[in-house]
Amino acid sequence: MGAIGGMGEIISALFAGDSFMLQSAMRNNAGLWPLGLIVTLVGGVLVAFIYRKVPFIERNLEPAIMVVSYLAIGYIIFAGVVQRFYLSGQPAWSTTLPPFLFLIMTWVGCSYNVKLRTHLAFAEFRKASPRAVQLVLLLLDAVLWLGIAWIVVVTTTQEVVRAAANFAIMLGTDNVMQWWFLVSVPIAFLLLAGRVIENALTDLRKYRDGDEMIEQAVIGGDT
Repeated sequence: MGAIGGMGEIISALFAGDSFMLQSAMRNNAGLWPLGLIVTLVGGVLVAFIYRKVPFIERNLEPAIMVVSYLAIGYIIFAGVVQRFYLSGQPAWSTTLPPFLFLIMTWVGCSYNVKLRTHLAFAEFRKASPRAVQLVLLLLDAVLWLGIAWIVVVTTTQEVVRAAANFAIMLGTDNVMQWWFLVSVPIAFLLLAGRVIENALTDLRKYRDGDEMIEQAVIGGDT
């Protein structure tokens, strides 16, 4: 089966709403990676467009998710300790839910730090380079980040579908599915792709206008 036919099979299975069918369609499918690339790029462009049109979401979406996840983790752990030592006992899910919340907080936080450019960037070396070299290095960053997002979106989506098809339930619960939380990983990397595209457009604008292109990033700061 060719890549085009494979992509059509995956899309058909997705719209059918059957996780078993989708899992079978994705297995050894030549269209999986090309479709994943399209989803990553189109999703990133859509996210960047939403951020541009709705500044409130651009400023607050990722910080809000991180803070809520962090507070929920702290509350569940604190309440679990109190219940374990002073009451009848802690709920079984109090030790299994926090890792999933940490998963959400971590990868959404990764997207936010791409916005702030607080990843390893060798800013001192880049500042000393000619402007054309700076632009090439910044665009190389964008290509590498999009490549990472593409890989993560494809591989983690496979895990999400596998968990849904196998009815994987969060330990300690009766009806909370694992894929409800696992799906946050490909979504977070679509947000990351949006940040990458947003940064690349900003870099091109700065290069065209003659503005300073390399700025010193501060962990925990904002731009």
